[in-house]
Amino acid sequence: MPLEKLDQSLQQEIEALQSEGRAKAPERIIVDYIPPRGDRGPRYKLKGAEQEFIRMNSNSYLSLSNHPALIEAADEATKKFGVGPGAVRFIDGTFHYHVELEDRIARFVNKPTAKIFNSAYTANCGLAFAISNKQTYWIGDELNHNSIIRAMRIAGVPRENKAIYRHNNMDELKKCLDNVPEGIERVVIIFDGIFSMRGDYAPIDQIVKIAEPYHERFKDGVITAVDDSHGIGAYGATGRGTAEYTGAQPDIIVGTFGKAFGVNGGFIAASPTVIEAVRQKADTYIYTNPLSVADCAAAIKAIDIADSEEGQERLRHLHARIKQFREGIEALGLESIPGPHPVVPLLVRDTKKTHEMVNRLYDKGVLVVGLTFPVVPKGDETIRFQINAAHTEADVDYVLSVLAEFRK
Repeated sequence: MPLEKLDQSLQQEIEALQSEGRAKAPERIIVDYIPPRGDRGPRYKLKGAEQEFIRMNSNSYLSLSNHPALIEAADEATKKFGVGPGAVRFIDGTFHYHVELEDRIARFVNKPTAKIFNSAYTANCGLAFAISNKQTYWIGDELNHNSIIRAMRIAGVPRENKAIYRHNNMDELKKCLDNVPEGIERVVIIFDGIFSMRGDYAPIDQIVKIAEPYHERFKDGVITAVDDSHGIGAYGATGRGTAEYTGAQPDIIVGTFGKAFGVNGGFIAASPTVIEAVRQKADTYIYTNPLSVADCAAAIKAIDIADSEEGQERLRHLHARIKQFREGIEALGLESIPGPHPVVPLLVRDTKKTHEMVNRLYDKGVLVVGLTFPVVPKGDETIRFQINAAHTEADVDYVLSVLAEFRK
């Protein structure tokens, strides 16, 4: 059957998104990578653009994607086992690289075991499938990532079985726990470790402390679960994430290999029983091919590097560049949300001005993300900068100089 009727309806929906200001801009296409040289970090070429760009919008916080050791590990695994697994995990699609990566990430985040997924998004969905039933009550931060929100819907969590507290408001979290209805057997408090649009963090130490007195009230207790995709590898004294930074371990950690580790994939780390429940019940694990052996081999190498002196030096350099950039925008009289994370939001608080600044940065060879109304409320318009370990002192100075020009 032809698609003309469907095309017409979908075109109207697309035009509505555009008129509301919620449509995504055309995707820019990266066509070349220029390695670091001198006092310059890496640069990128875009299709249709002559200049080279600094990426200040990348999640690759430790800048490991182009590391020769990762490329070599991926190449070696691919030559031995090929480019795809050929089956899902439980139908002989499990290679030793999958198991090694699960063991490696579990040790890194200080959990007994882990299970890997194609992404942290599918990991969050898998967690909801695995641990939710009709007697489960979910409590979440209002700024939780879309993957957590969608996971609740996909798992069929009814409205009466969930509550939301204002961002990082511990008094409201306590009220949510006080108001859990009768008949509930387990409660899950779920939250982002790092809130990716703001660069601030969940106070895991406070959340765990607040949850503790309620544990005996419910048959299966109160479970704390964090999606620390933006924290693992880039946050804390040794890069163990928000748990390390706050000095408190949640019960379950969801994370990704696609940010600080620079590869692909996600994971859930928890007790052996929770992970076996994930293996048995998580549709997003059971019914799809796993990561390639190349991704797994590269991710294992990335964790090894993050855990080495080289990784710690990258982390120290990253923190130094974050400090440099934050002090620079403060000196310019610009506003941000405090925090030591690589995500540094610049609060512009005006849609027109945000667009102008993003365009000026692009013209000067700097790629950033602008968030404007109606994506964010009026007055909250923001430019998100993301610092990476490959950024040099000169790179950060250059970006600050562009902001200073605009400021004038």
